[in-house]
Amino acid sequence: MTASAWGLLALFLAALAVLAWPVGKFLAALCNERVPRWMQRIEAPLYKLAGTAPERSMNWRTYALALLAFNLVGAVVVYALQRLQGVLPLNPAGMGAVSADSAFNTAVSFVANTNWQGYAGESTMSYLTQMLGLTVQNFLSAATGIAVAFALVRGFARRGDGKGLVGNFWADITRVTLWVLAPLSLVLAVFLVGQGVIQNFDAYKSVDTVETTAFQQPKTGADGQALKDEKGAPVMEDATTRTQTLAMGPVASQEAIKMLGTNGGGFFSANSAHPYENPTALSNLLQMIAIFLIPAALCFTFGHVVGDMRQGWAVLAAMTVMFVVAVMVVTPAEQAGNPLFASLGVDQMSSALQAGGNMEGKEVRFGIDASALFAAVTTAASCGAVNAMHDSLTPLGGMVPMVLMQLGEVVFGGVGSGLYGMLIFAMLAVFIAGLMIGRTPEYLGKKIEVREMKLISIAILVTPILVLAGTAVAVIAGAGKAGIANPGAHGFSEILYALTSAANNNGSAFAGLSANTPFYNGLLALAMWLGRFAMIVPVLAIAGSLAAKKRLPVTSGTLPTHGPLFVSLLIGTVLLVGLLNYVPALALGPIVEHLVLWK
Repeated sequence: MTASAWGLLALFLAALAVLAWPVGKFLAALCNERVPRWMQRIEAPLYKLAGTAPERSMNWRTYALALLAFNLVGAVVVYALQRLQGVLPLNPAGMGAVSADSAFNTAVSFVANTNWQGYAGESTMSYLTQMLGLTVQNFLSAATGIAVAFALVRGFARRGDGKGLVGNFWADITRVTLWVLAPLSLVLAVFLVGQGVIQNFDAYKSVDTVETTAFQQPKTGADGQALKDEKGAPVMEDATTRTQTLAMGPVASQEAIKMLGTNGGGFFSANSAHPYENPTALSNLLQMIAIFLIPAALCFTFGHVVGDMRQGWAVLAAMTVMFVVAVMVVTPAEQAGNPLFASLGVDQMSSALQAGGNMEGKEVRFGIDASALFAAVTTAASCGAVNAMHDSLTPLGGMVPMVLMQLGEVVFGGVGSGLYGMLIFAMLAVFIAGLMIGRTPEYLGKKIEVREMKLISIAILVTPILVLAGTAVAVIAGAGKAGIANPGAHGFSEILYALTSAANNNGSAFAGLSANTPFYNGLLALAMWLGRFAMIVPVLAIAGSLAAKKRLPVTSGTLPTHGPLFVSLLIGTVLLVGLLNYVPALALGPIVEHLVLWK
């Protein structure tokens, strides 16, 4: 890595640490249900309208049923908005109804915090659909993930009364949305507008281009028919085009929550590579910080709530080490470039913009360093926003985002999902350690017994099964193979990446795969829904089981879970479980592609 790449990484991590600490402390107050009275007075009418009381704690089953019902209703609303947008207001471009399979895929995607987009937003979705459907779900899906993390953290913190109460879902989702996501999104949106991100309800604009583009077209006669010469060939004439249609819309408001909520769905098809979404190097840096802000803050929240900040620092350290290693692989891989260009005598980069590196699919205003860091950030978190074309990354550069997702998106991960995913691995790590020394495993004073291990196994195995089984179906089925534009190892990588992204609720893509078809819309929607909720339900069951247990005192035989030894054990567990599931598939895709490229 170059000095500039190291400097950018250091600046990013330092700014993240400074901003995450106060956010984590505030989230801890919400998790502990310590809300100031003036906030309670504002919340009260909402709870009255919903017919609930925030102090009415739920067991894990009631919490899970409320969560599933809430998200199911959200999916129906988003689907209906897409299908009916042609007759609804705030549609200056006259967008028609979205096809049934694409609408279904998109509804599931945004409810599951995946934001997989098989469509171009600016040519498919009306302003009303973008705001009332997609942006609203960006808030609610993010709040859902944080609520699940709250429930699990309470399970560790509570002393155990046998009831297994984990909190009130309606209070959690209301408070997270009202007091965390909305204020942070407002601040970030205003900042983005200041950087040049658009926010309006204007009709699309036709403008003259800076340069005219010359081309030839068939000449027509007065009757409109093409003229032909004596040999029967079309008569051509010079023509120029000077106009371009520029999409408008309420972009900044959606951009802010797409980052803070680790959602990732862009207003425009080009996502954060579009100058209207991400115009400057400063906006690019702040967007990356926004992606990691709440996942990092929740580590501090965990430490505050369980009463031992060392626990939060240990989880954060494990995440940070794996993230830095990932950046140290993807950045040099992109800086190395494509050896085939050198053999042809082609200079990929003229000027001082990191000459010799792989600039294909990247914005010149960001360069290789910021593009590679963004790729690692967005896939380490379950975000899916992109500022470069991941399909154009080098084989090893493209493998890093894939592996970060395949680890379970616990390297910071999504808002809420990153923390509860890492805590699942932490419990597995203490179980493995317990097997080594012949002692019943404990984590934060709670015994990890047979019931918890069964639920942990389900939570860990859901996504690998969905990814590998889905990839197998896609490469066998004719409809799946029809979407491959790049046969061979890279085509396989495109399918593997798509299923990895969907099942782990990321949403980024190797966009060379033509996935907006009934086959892929259905297959990926199934992977997204199960990848989200088939993991959430076991996590809530674990939370309820832990909340019912007494906290045991620390003894001389208790495994310390806050030092370098445990951090190493936790990292080893994540890598062991995550990578062993996927090594054969990776060998068929990016690894063999790298070997062929560099032979």
